[in-house]
Amino acid sequence: MEKLEGKVAIVTGGAMGNGLGIVKVFLRHKAQVVILDYSEELENTINNLQEEYSSEAVTGYQVDIRESEKIKSICDEVYSKYGHIDILVNNAGVARLETFENMSDEIRDFHFDINIKGTWNVTKAVVPYMKKNNSSSIVNLSSVTGPMVADSGEVAYATTKAALIGFTKGLAMELVDQKIRVNAIMPGYIHTPMVDGIAKDTDASNPEKVIEGIASGIPMKRLGTIEELGELAAFLASDESSYITGQGIVIDGGSTLPETMSVGV
Repeated sequence: MEKLEGKVAIVTGGAMGNGLGIVKVFLRHKAQVVILDYSEELENTINNLQEEYSSEAVTGYQVDIRESEKIKSICDEVYSKYGHIDILVNNAGVARLETFENMSDEIRDFHFDINIKGTWNVTKAVVPYMKKNNSSSIVNLSSVTGPMVADSGEVAYATTKAALIGFTKGLAMELVDQKIRVNAIMPGYIHTPMVDGIAKDTDASNPEKVIEGIASGIPMKRLGTIEELGELAAFLASDESSYITGQGIVIDGGSTLPETMSVGV
Protein backbone atom coordinates (compact mmCIF):
# COMPACT_ATOMS: atom_id res chain seq x y z
CA MET A 1 0.00 0.00 0.00
CA GLU A 2 1.34 3.42 -0.97
CA LYS A 3 1.84 5.98 1.80
CA LEU A 4 -0.96 8.31 0.64
CA GLU A 5 -3.41 5.71 -0.66
CA GLY A 6 -6.98 6.56 0.30
CA LYS A 7 -6.06 10.16 1.21
CA VAL A 8 -7.66 13.26 -0.31
CA ALA A 9 -5.19 16.13 -0.70
CA ILE A 10 -5.76 19.76 -1.62
CA VAL A 11 -2.68 21.43 -3.13
CA THR A 12 -2.70 25.16 -3.82
CA GLY A 13 -0.58 26.50 -6.67
CA GLY A 14 -0.27 22.99 -8.09
CA ALA A 15 -0.39 23.85 -11.79
CA MET A 16 3.37 24.38 -12.18
CA GLY A 17 6.71 24.60 -10.39
CA ASN A 18 7.03 23.29 -6.84
CA GLY A 19 3.30 22.68 -6.62
CA LEU A 20 3.32 20.49 -9.71
CA GLY A 21 6.20 18.47 -8.26
CA ILE A 22 4.17 17.91 -5.10
CA VAL A 23 1.07 16.91 -7.07
CA LYS A 24 3.01 14.41 -9.20
CA VAL A 25 4.59 12.75 -6.18
CA PHE A 26 1.26 12.63 -4.34
CA LEU A 27 -0.33 10.93 -7.34
CA ARG A 28 2.50 8.39 -7.47
CA HIS A 29 1.78 7.64 -3.83
CA LYS A 30 -1.89 7.08 -4.74
CA ALA A 31 -3.47 10.21 -3.20
CA GLN A 32 -6.60 11.75 -4.69
CA VAL A 33 -5.45 15.30 -5.51
CA VAL A 34 -7.46 18.51 -5.88
CA ILE A 35 -5.48 21.45 -7.27
CA LEU A 36 -6.43 25.05 -6.51
CA ASP A 37 -4.65 27.50 -8.78
CA TYR A 38 -5.25 30.91 -10.36
CA SER A 39 -3.10 30.18 -13.40
CA GLU A 40 -4.46 29.61 -16.89
CA GLU A 41 -2.04 26.67 -17.02
CA LEU A 42 -4.27 24.70 -14.65
CA GLU A 43 -6.42 23.15 -17.38
CA ASN A 44 -3.42 21.88 -19.34
CA THR A 45 -1.83 20.51 -16.19
CA ILE A 46 -4.96 18.60 -15.21
CA ASN A 47 -5.42 17.21 -18.72
CA ASN A 48 -1.82 15.99 -18.81
CA LEU A 49 -2.03 14.44 -15.35
CA GLN A 50 -5.34 12.74 -16.10
CA GLU A 51 -3.80 11.18 -19.21
CA GLU A 52 -0.89 9.86 -17.15
CA TYR A 53 -2.93 8.69 -14.18
CA SER A 54 -6.73 8.79 -14.49
CA SER A 55 -9.58 11.28 -14.71
CA GLU A 56 -10.58 10.34 -11.16
CA ALA A 57 -7.10 10.79 -9.66
CA VAL A 58 -6.80 14.55 -10.05
CA THR A 59 -9.21 17.46 -10.41
CA GLY A 60 -8.88 21.20 -10.00
CA TYR A 61 -10.48 24.59 -9.54
CA GLN A 62 -9.26 27.87 -10.98
CA VAL A 63 -9.58 30.27 -8.07
CA ASP A 64 -7.85 33.19 -6.38
CA ILE A 65 -7.02 32.16 -2.80
CA ARG A 66 -7.59 35.75 -1.70
CA GLU A 67 -11.32 35.15 -2.21
CA SER A 68 -12.25 33.45 1.06
CA GLU A 69 -15.91 32.79 0.28
CA LYS A 70 -15.07 31.05 -3.00
CA ILE A 71 -12.44 28.97 -1.24
CA LYS A 72 -14.93 27.91 1.41
CA SER A 73 -17.46 26.95 -1.26
CA ILE A 74 -14.87 24.85 -3.09
CA CYS A 75 -13.80 23.06 0.10
CA ASP A 76 -17.45 22.34 0.88
CA GLU A 77 -17.80 20.83 -2.60
CA VAL A 78 -14.64 18.74 -2.23
CA TYR A 79 -15.84 17.35 1.09
CA SER A 80 -19.29 16.60 -0.32
CA LYS A 81 -17.69 14.72 -3.22
CA TYR A 82 -15.11 12.65 -1.35
CA GLY A 83 -16.43 12.55 2.21
CA HIS A 84 -13.10 13.58 3.74
CA ILE A 85 -10.14 15.96 3.32
CA ASP A 86 -6.95 14.55 4.80
CA ILE A 87 -4.10 16.72 3.52
CA LEU A 88 -3.63 20.39 2.72
CA VAL A 89 -0.49 21.73 1.07
CA ASN A 90 -0.37 25.53 1.10
CA ASN A 91 2.06 25.98 -1.77
CA ALA A 92 0.62 28.98 -3.64
CA GLY A 93 2.79 32.07 -3.31
CA VAL A 94 4.27 35.04 -5.13
CA ALA A 95 7.61 36.86 -5.22
CA ARG A 96 8.24 40.31 -6.68
CA LEU A 97 11.70 41.69 -6.06
CA GLU A 98 12.00 45.38 -5.20
CA THR A 99 13.89 47.37 -2.59
CA PHE A 100 12.05 48.36 0.57
CA GLU A 101 12.16 52.08 -0.22
CA ASN A 102 10.94 51.62 -3.78
CA MET A 103 8.27 49.03 -3.14
CA SER A 104 4.71 50.27 -3.55
CA ASP A 105 1.99 49.49 -1.02
CA GLU A 106 0.20 47.58 -3.78
CA ILE A 107 3.09 45.16 -4.32
CA ARG A 108 3.60 44.84 -0.55
CA ASP A 109 -0.07 43.94 -0.10
CA PHE A 110 0.08 41.59 -3.08
CA HIS A 111 2.64 39.51 -1.16
CA PHE A 112 0.78 39.71 2.14
CA ASP A 113 -2.64 38.98 0.64
CA ILE A 114 -1.56 35.84 -1.23
CA ASN A 115 1.32 34.42 0.80
CA ILE A 116 -0.18 35.02 4.24
CA LYS A 117 -3.90 35.75 3.95
CA GLY A 118 -4.42 33.28 1.11
CA THR A 119 -2.80 30.51 3.13
CA TRP A 120 -4.95 31.54 6.09
CA ASN A 121 -8.14 31.44 3.96
CA VAL A 122 -7.61 27.94 2.59
CA THR A 123 -6.53 26.54 5.94
CA LYS A 124 -9.53 28.01 7.72
CA ALA A 125 -11.87 26.45 5.13
CA VAL A 126 -10.26 23.00 5.41
CA VAL A 127 -9.65 22.62 9.17
CA PRO A 128 -13.32 21.99 10.15
CA TYR A 129 -13.34 18.96 7.85
CA MET A 130 -9.96 17.73 9.07
CA LYS A 131 -11.32 17.65 12.61
CA LYS A 132 -13.61 14.81 11.53
CA ASN A 133 -10.61 12.57 10.72
CA ASN A 134 -8.47 10.33 12.91
CA SER A 135 -5.38 12.03 11.50
CA SER A 136 -4.70 14.91 9.11
CA SER A 137 -1.72 16.92 7.92
CA ILE A 138 -1.16 20.51 6.82
CA VAL A 139 2.08 21.39 5.01
CA ASN A 140 2.95 25.06 4.48
CA LEU A 141 5.55 26.16 1.94
CA SER A 142 7.80 28.70 3.62
CA SER A 143 11.40 29.28 2.47
CA VAL A 144 14.93 29.65 3.76
CA THR A 145 14.41 33.28 2.74
CA GLY A 146 13.00 35.18 5.68
CA PRO A 147 13.50 32.71 8.52
CA MET A 148 17.20 32.12 7.74
CA VAL A 149 18.61 34.30 4.95
CA ALA A 150 17.67 37.19 2.67
CA ASP A 151 18.98 39.21 -0.25
CA SER A 152 18.29 42.78 -1.28
CA GLY A 153 14.85 43.25 -2.80
CA GLU A 154 13.29 40.43 -0.81
CA VAL A 155 11.87 42.33 2.18
CA ALA A 156 8.19 41.73 1.36
CA TYR A 157 8.70 38.12 0.30
CA ALA A 158 10.98 37.35 3.26
CA THR A 159 8.47 38.88 5.67
CA THR A 160 5.67 36.65 4.42
CA LYS A 161 7.76 33.47 4.43
CA ALA A 162 8.93 34.15 7.98
CA ALA A 163 5.31 34.75 8.97
CA LEU A 164 4.40 31.28 7.70
CA ILE A 165 6.75 29.73 10.25
CA GLY A 166 4.91 31.53 13.04
CA PHE A 167 1.59 30.48 11.48
CA THR A 168 2.79 26.87 11.37
CA LYS A 169 3.87 26.78 15.00
CA GLY A 170 0.84 28.57 16.40
CA LEU A 171 -1.60 26.45 14.40
CA ALA A 172 0.23 23.24 15.31
CA MET A 173 -0.34 23.96 19.01
CA GLU A 174 -4.02 24.73 18.51
CA LEU A 175 -4.75 21.64 16.41
CA VAL A 176 -2.57 18.97 18.02
CA ASP A 177 -5.46 17.76 20.20
CA GLN A 178 -7.56 17.38 17.04
CA LYS A 179 -4.95 14.98 15.59
CA ILE A 180 -4.02 17.52 12.92
CA ARG A 181 -0.29 17.99 12.37
CA VAL A 182 1.05 21.23 10.91
CA ASN A 183 4.55 21.54 9.45
CA ALA A 184 6.42 23.79 7.02
CA ILE A 185 8.90 23.14 4.23
CA MET A 186 11.70 25.68 3.82
CA PRO A 187 13.20 25.27 0.32
CA GLY A 188 16.39 26.79 -0.96
CA TYR A 189 16.90 26.88 -4.71
CA ILE A 190 14.63 24.40 -6.47
CA HIS A 191 14.80 24.27 -10.28
CA THR A 192 11.42 25.73 -11.26
CA PRO A 193 10.14 27.87 -14.14
CA MET A 194 10.45 30.86 -11.77
CA VAL A 195 14.18 30.24 -11.38
CA ASP A 196 14.53 29.82 -15.14
CA GLY A 197 12.75 33.16 -15.56
CA ILE A 198 15.10 34.86 -13.10
CA ALA A 199 18.07 33.39 -14.97
CA LYS A 200 16.73 34.62 -18.31
CA ASP A 201 16.07 38.10 -16.92
CA THR A 202 19.60 38.20 -15.53
CA ASP A 203 21.30 37.07 -18.74
CA ALA A 204 19.01 36.42 -21.69
CA SER A 205 21.92 35.34 -23.86
CA ASN A 206 23.14 32.66 -21.46
CA PRO A 207 20.64 31.77 -18.71
CA GLU A 208 22.37 28.40 -18.21
CA LYS A 209 25.43 30.25 -16.94
CA VAL A 210 23.26 31.98 -14.32
CA ILE A 211 21.91 28.60 -13.16
CA GLU A 212 25.47 27.29 -12.97
CA GLY A 213 26.43 30.32 -10.90
CA ILE A 214 23.60 29.65 -8.46
CA ALA A 215 24.61 25.99 -8.23
CA SER A 216 28.22 26.91 -7.50
CA GLY A 217 27.12 28.58 -4.25
CA ILE A 218 25.36 25.44 -3.03
CA PRO A 219 27.48 22.79 -1.28
CA MET A 220 25.80 20.02 -3.30
CA LYS A 221 26.63 22.01 -6.48
CA ARG A 222 23.15 21.69 -7.95
CA LEU A 223 19.60 22.94 -7.57
CA GLY A 224 16.94 20.72 -6.07
CA THR A 225 14.21 19.15 -8.17
CA ILE A 226 10.48 19.62 -7.77
CA GLU A 227 10.20 15.86 -7.25
CA GLU A 228 12.62 15.98 -4.31
CA LEU A 229 10.49 18.70 -2.76
CA GLY A 230 7.41 16.59 -3.50
CA GLU A 231 8.84 13.60 -1.67
CA LEU A 232 9.44 15.71 1.44
CA ALA A 233 5.87 17.00 1.27
CA ALA A 234 4.59 13.43 0.89
CA PHE A 235 6.56 12.36 3.95
CA LEU A 236 5.14 15.20 6.04
CA ALA A 237 1.65 14.50 4.71
CA SER A 238 1.81 10.79 5.49
CA ASP A 239 1.63 8.77 8.69
CA GLU A 240 5.37 8.17 8.37
CA SER A 241 5.84 11.56 10.05
CA SER A 242 3.17 10.96 12.70
CA TYR A 243 5.36 12.31 15.56
CA ILE A 244 6.37 15.53 13.78
CA THR A 245 4.40 18.77 14.17
CA GLY A 246 5.15 22.48 14.36
CA GLN A 247 8.46 22.14 12.50
CA GLY A 248 10.14 23.89 9.59
CA ILE A 249 12.14 21.42 7.50
CA VAL A 250 14.93 22.85 5.33
CA ILE A 251 15.59 21.36 1.89
CA ASP A 252 18.37 23.42 0.30
CA GLY A 253 21.32 21.20 -0.66
CA GLY A 254 23.24 22.73 2.23
CA SER A 255 23.06 26.30 0.90
CA THR A 256 22.48 27.79 4.36
CA LEU A 257 25.38 25.86 5.93
CA PRO A 258 28.43 27.99 5.03
CA GLU A 259 29.25 30.88 7.36
CA THR A 260 30.87 32.86 4.56
CA MET A 261 28.15 32.63 1.91
CA SER A 262 24.38 32.15 1.91
CA VAL A 263 22.03 31.59 -0.99
CA GLY A 264 18.39 32.64 -0.56
CA VAL A 265 15.29 32.32 -2.73
